[in-house]
Amino acid sequence: MTVVVGHDTAKTRRTLDVNGKKFSYYSIQAATDAGLGDFTKLPAALKVVLENILRFEDGGFSVSTDDIKAFSEWADKGGQNPREIAYRPARVLMQDFTGVPAVVDLAAMRDGIKSLGGSASKINPLVPVDLVIDHSVMIDEFGNPRAFQMNVDREYERNMERYQFLKWGQTAFENFRVVPPGTGICHQVNVEYLAQTVWTDKDQNGEEVAYPDTLVGTDSHTTMVNGLAVLGWGVGGIEAEAAMLGQPISMLIPEVVGFKLTGSMLEGTTATDLVLKVVEMLRAHGVVGKFVEFYGDGLDRLPLADRSTIANMAPEYGATCGFFPIDGETIRYLKQTGRDEERCDLVEAYAKENGFWRGDDYAPVYSSTLSLDMGEIVPAISGPKRPQDYVALTAAKSAFAGEMTDTFKREQGKEVAVSGEDYTMSSGKVVIASITSCTNTSNPYVMIGAGLVARKARALGLNRKPWVKTSLAPGSQVVTEYLEAAGLQEDLDAIGFNLVGYGCTTCIGNSGPIQSELSDAIAEGDLVATAVLSGNRNFEGRISPDVRANYLASPPLVVAYALAGDMNIDLTTEPLGTDKDGNDVYLKDIWPTNEEISDLVEQTVTREAFLKKYADVFKGDEKWQAVEVSGGETYDWPAGSTYIQNPPYFQGMAAEKGTIKNVTDAKVLAILGDMVTTDHISPAGGFAQSTPAGQFLLDRQVAPREFNSYGSRRGNHQIMMRGTFANIRIKNEMLDGVEGGYTKGPDGAQASIYDAAMAYQDAGTQLVIFAGEQYGAGSSRDWAAKGTALLGVKAVIAQSFERIHRSNLVGMGVVPFEFTGDDSRASLSLTGEETVSITGLDSVSPLQELPCDITYADGTVKTITLKCRIDTAPEIEYIENGGVLHYVLRNLAKEA
Repeated sequence: MTVVVGHDTAKTRRTLDVNGKKFSYYSIQAATDAGLGDFTKLPAALKVVLENILRFEDGGFSVSTDDIKAFSEWADKGGQNPREIAYRPARVLMQDFTGVPAVVDLAAMRDGIKSLGGSASKINPLVPVDLVIDHSVMIDEFGNPRAFQMNVDREYERNMERYQFLKWGQTAFENFRVVPPGTGICHQVNVEYLAQTVWTDKDQNGEEVAYPDTLVGTDSHTTMVNGLAVLGWGVGGIEAEAAMLGQPISMLIPEVVGFKLTGSMLEGTTATDLVLKVVEMLRAHGVVGKFVEFYGDGLDRLPLADRSTIANMAPEYGATCGFFPIDGETIRYLKQTGRDEERCDLVEAYAKENGFWRGDDYAPVYSSTLSLDMGEIVPAISGPKRPQDYVALTAAKSAFAGEMTDTFKREQGKEVAVSGEDYTMSSGKVVIASITSCTNTSNPYVMIGAGLVARKARALGLNRKPWVKTSLAPGSQVVTEYLEAAGLQEDLDAIGFNLVGYGCTTCIGNSGPIQSELSDAIAEGDLVATAVLSGNRNFEGRISPDVRANYLASPPLVVAYALAGDMNIDLTTEPLGTDKDGNDVYLKDIWPTNEEISDLVEQTVTREAFLKKYADVFKGDEKWQAVEVSGGETYDWPAGSTYIQNPPYFQGMAAEKGTIKNVTDAKVLAILGDMVTTDHISPAGGFAQSTPAGQFLLDRQVAPREFNSYGSRRGNHQIMMRGTFANIRIKNEMLDGVEGGYTKGPDGAQASIYDAAMAYQDAGTQLVIFAGEQYGAGSSRDWAAKGTALLGVKAVIAQSFERIHRSNLVGMGVVPFEFTGDDSRASLSLTGEETVSITGLDSVSPLQELPCDITYADGTVKTITLKCRIDTAPEIEYIENGGVLHYVLRNLAKEA
């Protein structure tokens, strides 16, 4: 590879000649030479943001020289300088659960701009958008050779309306591509195929410009691509739509936490064990709203697959992203996964020339640091309801016993015989064991490891316990390619881990029903059934309505727990079962060595496999090709559809923005605790006939078998409003001992949150929500904010917010507030009988503190101070317009 660097006329623009091909690029060194500051000590993650500022300053966007200098000041101040900047990612990634409502919004905006006198063609993505259909497949069939095809057939039956709509979007919008069902999970497809690490495009003069590959995605685990040194993170669909339409992302220059990795992984440990420890450490450190960058000589022994596993779980440790700089391993992975040799050469040359390369002398300034010797990692799981609840495998049995008393407040429960079976159900039995999620199925080391555990177990005559629902749902077809090449799929099939589909499945709650007799026994005995999955989230109520305790584990451990079938068994000391001769078999008897795993990875995970499986990635199978599409520039909304409806956001919208209104005499819709996740606020899984959403569908002659899930019906606001705060495990502290989406209505009687909200709306009464710490943790689902807004909630008052949900609330015109001082829902003795008024919003400035009057049931008034979490000046405009999309729509209409 030959590299030549030249100079351009622009202040920071230079040329890079790689093997005789010329590229323009924006040079960080040139910014230093121009007297804008010393940027040599910036972390690579922050240099990506700086390059973005340099490039768009040259393009005449709203970027100033002071914005550039602020990055040098950041380093001088020890990693602190929270200046507001405008950031423009290169592309957008979507999955179908969040992508369908985003496309619905774009279609509705085309109608809206026409009503304001503009052209529908103005509503069009200005940056490349890829949508991967990965959230729709459910595990109805499992444990047999028919499972994959039957689940695919059922997926198309359930989702044809949605797929027709997405195909219309692919034809109606420019810069919009759809990866069909059955291909893989969006983050894995991104890492293995879509991402380029260094992106290239032609500028307005026709010159080829090289710049860092960056993106935002409508899924919180977009961060997985940071393992490939691509800066990306999850945003709500609302913010992503604005980015598509050319609106910059307003952000503060973040703190960057340096996480130093040293040492080497020990025999018998996996990347999953490592990431669970990382999650625990970073949650304790506190990284919400911050970048995390991994560094240290441990990276020299950390494969890119392991890096992506760590980066994937950034939402679980609370960070905006978990970034790994470009180094030799990055280039090796790009080559192995089928990227062009020219691209690989460009990535290496660009990274070295522009200061992004992690060499032996890489020693940037960080805002704070922590470190981990990977030689201290031990096998572990995490649960029963938060990813950061780390448990060493040696303590898993005793930890579960403790959870029974401390968390679930019960003893073992009543043991129940299962009808037609020769076993009984008791608390702790593992009823779901699922190899699922891009977090781990993207990693051939743990997947080959799982296959070898299955092979050794099969050879000894072990099998899954009969009450365990087993499944294998890889994040890409490449996984099947190398499992079959290694002969391991046959071994996995033999113990019940048959392929069930390519998609998120159990990780997002699409685990499908368990055997009805098991479900009945769990309910009869009031049992704490468990699930073990190789996913990234285990929030209560997420995985299955029958399961209370959910544990995250590596794929090999998922197989082991399927064989043991019970959390009350210590896998490190007790037998998993007996062999053909009646001898006890222990975990150590079937656990593969690191050498066995790495040898098979080297033999079977090949460049040819990636080239083969991604050759026609946008083509899809015969089913996808047969999906009919109709419509033109605007969508012909089908009146009878229960999946796709024109949302009310832009209907009757005035041409001019309004003002931010004070909260006046609002009633309390819910008082919620700590760590209320977006799964609590807007569940993605199935729902019962008795729920408001179920009743809505029954009234329209939709049979319960066709209900599908909340996630699949996100294109219909009527369903999603009824599903807001409808998680079966959510607890509203206004009610004693009640789980589920209930509150007190205007008459004081218990009612569903939806019914109560509609009654308050009819009475013209504003609503507020109170909550604890980390409100809105978890998925980046915009419906958690959309549903809140459509229920009539004007403000959410919490002790703290997770990043994405706070942004989503602002994007929907709902004002987030944080308590100040020692105030909290508990210290204020709130019961839900109060009336709340907040003044000063009509003239609010970013992060201003405002007075809030709380009038108690006895007439007592207490005034507290709240911090308004409208963080930036553009966000004030968003709220004034009723939301970010209203803001964009009005501006586009004015341009016309």
